[in-house]
Amino acid sequence: MSIIFSKACEYGIQATLYIATQPDRRVGIKEIASELSIPVHFLAKILQSLSEKGVLTSYKGVHGGFTLQRAPEKIHLIDVVEAIDGLDFFENCVLGFPGCGTGKPCPVHDRWGEVRDTIREMLSADSLADLLPISREKIADVINEYTKET
Repeated sequence: MSIIFSKACEYGIQATLYIATQPDRRVGIKEIASELSIPVHFLAKILQSLSEKGVLTSYKGVHGGFTLQRAPEKIHLIDVVEAIDGLDFFENCVLGFPGCGTGKPCPVHDRWGEVRDTIREMLSADSLADLLPISREKIADVINEYTKET
């Protein structure tokens, strides 16, 4: 469980990375849900959001499924985070104080700013293409782990 992102965002990142590892074909929602052990109905809503926000393309029908809407070199994790959770996380006070800022900082304002900027940089730096080799390994590990459990 992530302390930063919603469960929907976690699943969205995982599904997007999974789709990126399956180039040149449409990937069905049931396949993604099964391979990553994500509830199908929850995943459907997540993938719909990613399609509406320009990260994925959705195809209906017998040969339907999902593909990346742009080349993997042009999609970054920050795009997925923005599509699902939004970027308010990077603008708001981590402690929830209204009006927190340089003039009226909260107790952790400066330290949070450094952490927040590091997270934003990490999510923006590498494209899905850059992450593909490690993503393939991790997804294979996840699939193997779920296979052992069933």
